[in-house]
Amino acid sequence: MDVTLLSDVSAWQRRGGADTATEIAQQPALWDALAQDLLQARERLQAFLGDRLDNPDQRVLFTGAGSSGFIAEMVADAINAQWAADVRVVHTTSLLTHPALYLQRDRPTLLVSFGRSGSSPESVAAVDRVRSDVDDARFLDITCNADGELARRGAGRADTCTLLMPSASCDRAFAMTSSLTCMLLAALTVFDRSPWQTRVARLTQLAALAREGQAQWDAPVAALAQRPFNRVIYLGSGPLEALARECALKVLELTAGRVLALANTPLGFRHGPKSTLDGSTLVIVLRSVQPLARRYEQDLLDELRRDGVAGQVLAIGPHSDIGADDDYTLAVPVLEPVLGDPWLAPVWLAFGQLFALQRSAALGLTPDNPFPDGTVNRVVKGVTIHHG
Repeated sequence: MDVTLLSDVSAWQRRGGADTATEIAQQPALWDALAQDLLQARERLQAFLGDRLDNPDQRVLFTGAGSSGFIAEMVADAINAQWAADVRVVHTTSLLTHPALYLQRDRPTLLVSFGRSGSSPESVAAVDRVRSDVDDARFLDITCNADGELARRGAGRADTCTLLMPSASCDRAFAMTSSLTCMLLAALTVFDRSPWQTRVARLTQLAALAREGQAQWDAPVAALAQRPFNRVIYLGSGPLEALARECALKVLELTAGRVLALANTPLGFRHGPKSTLDGSTLVIVLRSVQPLARRYEQDLLDELRRDGVAGQVLAIGPHSDIGADDDYTLAVPVLEPVLGDPWLAPVWLAFGQLFALQRSAALGLTPDNPFPDGTVNRVVKGVTIHHG
């Protein structure tokens, strides 16, 4: 099958992937728009948050399910390191099954929910659960859908602030792409301690970097996806571990499970998961900007390439000590302060989105709807909410 580049919308239309391709390509423009939206919402957000993040008794729970839960994982630790409040991650899928592990009636709690549609049963039920189990509960809903349940139910409530993403981020396609990166960058921007102008400047710088990445990676990734890898392993450390999980999920979703995708950390991979390697396996290491982490990553890259068991081993990340000719790198500008891994994660995610899209097409699937039988849905269905 001929390789189709991201910009060839008519070709993707014929292959049932025009929405996914468009939503991947539009991300830099949406990040620029998001910067302006957040500047306009600044005073409203500051008034809602007040000085709660400086209170060590305040609990902040970042939550979501699936890809939205991975957003929470990518941002929470970096935000927790900046504030006195106790910031942690709990997926809605855990919050609903084990609420007593995460909620205390007498502890003030801010629930930050990520939701593309804002209408998944778990997202709505998580808000209800926190509201019923915590006396001093507040809710920041970061969502892409002005008509979703989170936005509708939060309207006019003093305990709720709804932060809408640019409207085009409410992806029409099956997989979360632009919705995920907008919500991730919104959370990092809102909860960062830097001056607001510094925060939004990062968004425009990241948008420029993402445009460069898409341009450089489009054709090589399309060619890579034509190779018959039936296993893909993403490896990342720190906040990039959740990015690895998101990249793996994109492969599983868009190939309808026909390509097995796994995620781990570079150090954890040796503890058993390395046994999955064979000649049909593609290994992709997501490189950190942290020097210590990069040393561990480089050790594993050298080891895997020396072993020669995997079909191919690649690195994605900033130029530095990445040395293989076929690695996918970008020259990350030196910013003040230097961008950390959570901020750069959306840029590296562009590779994972492109690969999943192209691998789906290479298998003859329709990326916009890889499950035409309806067994897996864009908005999760069939969840019964239990109380007790």
